[in-house]
Amino acid sequence: MTNRIQGTTTLVGLLGYPVKHSMSPHMHNTAFKLLGLDPVYMAFEVQDGDIKDGLDALRVLNAEGCNVTMPHKKKVMEYLDEISEDAKIIGSVNTVKNNNGKLIGYNTDGIGFIKALEENDVEYTGKKIIIAGAGGAARAVATQLAYEGARELVLFNRTLSAAEEIVENIDKNIPDCKGRALELKEEELRKELQDASILVNCTSLGMKETIDMAVVSSSDAFHKDLFVADIVYDPPKTKLLKMAEEAGCRFMNGLMMIIWQGASAFKIWTGKDMPVALIKKEILRS
Repeated sequence: MTNRIQGTTTLVGLLGYPVKHSMSPHMHNTAFKLLGLDPVYMAFEVQDGDIKDGLDALRVLNAEGCNVTMPHKKKVMEYLDEISEDAKIIGSVNTVKNNNGKLIGYNTDGIGFIKALEENDVEYTGKKIIIAGAGGAARAVATQLAYEGARELVLFNRTLSAAEEIVENIDKNIPDCKGRALELKEEELRKELQDASILVNCTSLGMKETIDMAVVSSSDAFHKDLFVADIVYDPPKTKLLKMAEEAGCRFMNGLMMIIWQGASAFKIWTGKDMPVALIKKEILRS
């Protein structure tokens, strides 16, 4: 058996904590192998406060670049040489390209979500969209939707100030999209859902210890024309998505968002298109 890793092999990394659960190494290494490319992708657990050291290591090792995940998506911006315009507006970076020692930051999270919507033939331009949550993923998804032409975004979060900050940023940079921030209360969420086209769950509800929880308590909160998206992909069908199915709504989990944001990062590092259809089959089989 031929060992793919040779003296010419270059490095791409994932910097964050924790990262041992990540599917990114499997996805990218599979894509590298399928296309006959030389890099290898590895996950590195970098504690909060150590991201500068992690970036310095990329330079020293002449790595191709990296993905950045929590808790570093905002902090990493302080140590980059250049940041793409959309990442500046979003206010976080999840992908870094090493260009001969010059580190350039991008954000592919929102792009990944948009591509997943398009793959499901979901119209989002000119629509009212509800987003639950106000973390880094919510910020990227909301900003990209506004940038791509959403008419109205309503952000719900338990800590209202976090949602207000995202809305203020969108109002400042993308004024054509109307933004509102509301405290996450089911009664208010139900009211706003009545004339919404898309609901996006960007909270962690539905994962692990919250597997039996969702942002609404029953399927009667949904109308049949609502598209329900959950950025959670494990489990593949959260309680929210089960209720969406019960209500007759179309829906998607976060798997294709993860794959498409990875595909965008892959293109930044390699200049080549990730074989997304083959990667999807591989991920679903594993």
